[in-house]
Amino acid sequence: MARNLEEAIKEAGSPVKLLWESTTPPSVVPRVVQEFTNWRDEQLAWRRTAVLYDQCHHMADLNIKGPDALKLISDLAVNSVEKFPVDMAKQFVAVNHDGYVIGDNILFHLEEDEFQAVGIPPSINWMHYHAVTGGYDVRIWRDDNSAVRKGDPVNYRYQIQGPGAMDVIRDATGEEPPKLKFFYMTRFTIAGKTVRALRHGMAGEPGFEIWGPWEDKDAVHAAILEAGKKHGLTQVGGRAYHTNALESGWLPRPLPAIYTDERLADYRRWLDENAYETISPLGGSFHSENIEDYYFTPYDLDYGRIVAFDHDFIGREALEKMVADGKTGERKKVTFVWNGDDTAAAYGSMFHQGPGAKFINLPMSLYDTFHADRIEIDGKVVGLSTWCGYSANERAMLSLGVIDAAFAEPGTEVTLVWGEDTPSAKVQVEDHVQVKIRATVQAAPLVEKARTSYRAN
Repeated sequence: MARNLEEAIKEAGSPVKLLWESTTPPSVVPRVVQEFTNWRDEQLAWRRTAVLYDQCHHMADLNIKGPDALKLISDLAVNSVEKFPVDMAKQFVAVNHDGYVIGDNILFHLEEDEFQAVGIPPSINWMHYHAVTGGYDVRIWRDDNSAVRKGDPVNYRYQIQGPGAMDVIRDATGEEPPKLKFFYMTRFTIAGKTVRALRHGMAGEPGFEIWGPWEDKDAVHAAILEAGKKHGLTQVGGRAYHTNALESGWLPRPLPAIYTDERLADYRRWLDENAYETISPLGGSFHSENIEDYYFTPYDLDYGRIVAFDHDFIGREALEKMVADGKTGERKKVTFVWNGDDTAAAYGSMFHQGPGAKFINLPMSLYDTFHADRIEIDGKVVGLSTWCGYSANERAMLSLGVIDAAFAEPGTEVTLVWGEDTPSAKVQVEDHVQVKIRATVQAAPLVEKARTSYRAN
């Protein structure tokens, strides 16, 4: 039996075969009520009133403390840490030696020599590995998500978002919310408990992410719900939670670019047989035997705006070469808006045509963790569609992905191929007939406020 990712790849025959045939269910939000009211009303509320997102259970926390904490981060991050004061957060993005994305997380600067990374496992694992093997003078503690951990989290974590979010914060704290720049931090007192808070926003709406020790959770949660009663505060369940990325334009699960490079062999041996990168299923209508065809550069994902060459980091030389060779604008991140008639026909096919596109589920439609569907024009693949689901706010099926720059103009009509033409053992894939769905290219983020103003406020 394979004991780590490297052995699992050899046993399967290739990285693609390992992930394509994985029978692990796709990642979901664990331990959170799926719907508090119904997922449509929960989606609508983050644009109309205010919502409470429960983020306690689906992400991992990695706490890094010590004299070399910032050096560790600097050595791995494509973005600059030159200006990174206490009580500020950054989106940490890491790439491999060839400049392809491993993952991202939100990195909080808690104290002078203490940082906390919060996110899904790929970038957390990458930081953890280097912290324990790179000779850095740091101490770490890690709290995995509730699908892995036994018992309760170390911290609770919530987000209060929406047009009425500041009204909820005002009533919960009894004070006027501070006017902070995006991604700066402060402290509140709620129900007599000290709460750390990050000025944040989801789907383009204002709000705060708040956290504190798990033992304070019930008191803080109750106080927020009480304060939110007169402001239409709605709790968001697990079904609707992930769909906010469709509107805010953040592509959540790029396949980590770790599966082939010999320089990463020790890292693959460090990742055990149950690691996220070992067992997570790969699927979609796009199928290639070369795992590198699923990789993204930071420029593909619109992270070029945060790449900074003011420090040495893993992948810097490769990214500098991409810039020098003019390779940074070949693909663009976009939103694909699915044609309603084609989507309805595909969804309805199970009722009258036998095996149809039965796994277009609402609101999220992923049957795997790493997803890639073909985007075609005149039968030629010109892009990949990844994160997909339904938005009640836009009254449409949406997906996030990348497309060749020549076809990235908003309004361009493309064809999305839904369903797999390469059979697999994935447990979520039913017998089906592959279908083609017309789609229109639009900007990412789709919501204008998320594109233009909310990071600046």
